Formats: sequence, structure tokens, C-alpha cells
Amino acid sequence: MTGVSAVTGVSGTAGTTGAAGAGGGSGRTASAAEGVGAPEGGVDPAVVGDLWSSLRTTTQARIGLGRAGDALPTRRVLEFQAAHAAARDAVHEPLDVDVLAPAVAAVGLGEPLRVTSRATSRAEYLRRPDLGRQPADLAGLAWGGAGVGAGGEAQVGIVLADGLSPRALVDHGPGLLAAIVAALRAALGDDCTIAPPVIATQARVALADHVGEALGVETLLVVIGERPGLSVADSLGIYLTHHPRPGRSDAERNCVSNVHPPDGLSYERAAAVVAGLVRGARELGASGVRLKDSSLAPELAAD
Repeated sequence: MTGVSAVTGVSGTAGTTGAAGAGGGSGRTASAAEGVGAPEGGVDPAVVGDLWSSLRTTTQARIGLGRAGDALPTRRVLEFQAAHAAARDAVHEPLDVDVLAPAVAAVGLGEPLRVTSRATSRAEYLRRPDLGRQPADLAGLAWGGAGVGAGGEAQVGIVLADGLSPRALVDHGPGLLAAIVAALRAALGDDCTIAPPVIATQARVALADHVGEALGVETLLVVIGERPGLSVADSLGIYLTHHPRPGRSDAERNCVSNVHPPDGLSYERAAAVVAGLVRGARELGASGVRLKDSSLAPELAAD
């Protein structure tokens, strides 16, 4: 898949190692308690501490954690455990559709339609990925084309799926949806008609292929909660499929991921990439490995 890729959970190795060794002695020296090792070879620990402090501002990865004796400082171990707990909560907490729906409706595409997969619970969804790719019932997608243009047909459909982080969809879904709609209209003008949004629960990406076929849209966007990592638990990904239908492979999709401002990709930047990919898919007649993101081409040419 092409597009902007996410780097989530990159810090898992460092955190896991620290947690495993957390039983060693702690607080042996004042410098160790501050997360900086004792002086070695004449190096001033304050200088080392300042170095790591500046580097930590550039990444969410766990770097320069220091040590307390032979283990990580207790504070770092507790931070790791809290991040792990947040990731687990993000995966297991179900999506509250009644809370999300009004915010989605406020974007102006109409009342959101609803669909769910064949997974009957969050636990089953996690155990059976195959059920998350199959719709339980598509009857709720009967919308008649109202409100999408004189022709009564929409060219672009947008599915908001809980995925592996329902929390991410609640936190960022409405804002990202609004940015995508604005970017599509700016890039494609009156030639872009958008179907009412669809909220999908217990959903994997491939579930939306059934939705797109039922809606009859030309291009489908899936905004879905990404697998939480140990540094980010509320990140969204956007998958684009041109001419969606059941059986499409991942090689026939494009993905923009790591959308979670302010630390990840902004709504506006992600929406600009998506709008460019939609326009490119319409020109090429396909999505996936053949379609490349050219949204940065003007900036690179100017440089």
C-alpha cells in the first residue's frame, strides 16, 4: 500500500525490556533517580541528561530512559505500564455510536447510516477477524441517493469504522471527516458528490467493500481506528478503494495512516493526500499499488 505510513508502538522493545528488569535495585544514586546514569569516563551526567531531553521532544518513542541500578527508573516502568493499559483499553472499549452519530451528522452530509459486522461482540471481533470483514445486514444502507446531487447518485462514499481503536474514531473521526469533505470539494468542485456517511461497528477494512458496492459509489474511503501502539492509542487510518466490491485485496487499496493531531498527521494534511488520491484514482481508473501520492509534488518542484 502507498501513502503516508504510521510508526506506532516503536517504543515497545525498550519498554518491555525495562518492565522485565524492573525488579532490580533502584534509587542507588541521585543521578540514577533522575534517569541519568552515573558519570563514566568523566562525562558530566547533566550534559547527557540535557542531550536526551532535547531528543525526546522529536519522537514519542521511549529513548534515553536512564537507569536505576541495573533496571529502569520506577517512573519509566510505570509509564510503560500505563501506556500498555491505554492500548488495551482502546482495543477492548466498544464504540458508542449514539455519541458519535450527532457529531458526524453535524458535518453536513446527512444522518449517518449504520452497519455492523457478523462479529457479535468485541471479544469475538478480536478473536475472529474474518467475521469483521462480513456485514451482518446491509438493509440499513437504503438511502435512495437523497441529498447528494441532482443525479441522485454519489461518487464518493465514506465509512467510519471502529477498527482496533474505537477511541480514535470518537476523538478524531468527526474532525477528520469535515477536513476530508472540504478537501474533496476544493479539489474536485461540483464534480464530487458524497454519499451520507456510514458508521460501521466491529469492522475490519474489507467490510467496507460490501458497503461501497451496496451504495454504488465509485470511490470508497474507510476511516478506521488503527491498532494501538505503546506510544499512540488513538490513531486513525484512511483506506481508499476505487470501484469497491467484495474480494478486493490490500494491493488494490491506498492507505494514509498515523492521523492523530497534534503529534501525528493533521486532519488537513491527511485530507489533502486523500483528495489527491481520489482525483488520481478517477484519472487512472484504479487504486492500489499503481496509484501514487503526488500531493507533495508542487512543494518539491518549488524547492
